[in-house]
Amino acid sequence: MKKWQCRVCGYIHEGNEPPEKCPICDADATEFFLVNPKEEEDLSPIAIDSVPVAEKLSFGGRSFDILTDQIYKNHLHPITVHFPNGVLPAAVIFVVLSILLNHNCLQEAAYYNLILVTLTLPIVLFSGYVSWCKKYNKAMTKIFIIKITSAAICSSAAIILVIWRYNDPTIMDATSSTRWLFVLINIVMLAAAGLAGHLGGKLLFSNR
Repeated sequence: MKKWQCRVCGYIHEGNEPPEKCPICDADATEFFLVNPKEEEDLSPIAIDSVPVAEKLSFGGRSFDILTDQIYKNHLHPITVHFPNGVLPAAVIFVVLSILLNHNCLQEAAYYNLILVTLTLPIVLFSGYVSWCKKYNKAMTKIFIIKITSAAICSSAAIILVIWRYNDPTIMDATSSTRWLFVLINIVMLAAAGLAGHLGGKLLFSNR
């Protein structure tokens, strides 16, 4: 039985032929290469990080390339993404509770948590872009399209909510006619973040 590895995400398939589609990233069969075509006992799984994608992508000047190399090598994206992913659910819970309990302190807590999420998003998005370029060679398969779209929805929603709350501090009060729309956008934002995180985990742990 031969082993084939996906160039995009590192998934390893066993069979005489590569699969028509990668079950992890949806890449087609042309993205698979034969792993160590020797005796079966010599074959061993290859770490995802060893997938032969473009190792050097130019983002600008040499200093900028050194910066992006360090961002990728030191795993800045999975580190920074934990901040908004950890704070965002708390912010949405505070929003819902503040409306149900009519509690001003919870409103303030939700607002400042959303500000923190919004401030961290530029670093998260940029480090994610760097990882996508360097590790996955800007692959535009289904999983990456959904992940990028989810990140865009989450980021846009966070910015909209912070600006909206800043311009209308009473948006979550009982007298507000649009407070449930505010809650709905919060839920959409949380769902988009959850989907992006789920797909990121699927890519990261595709061979485990």
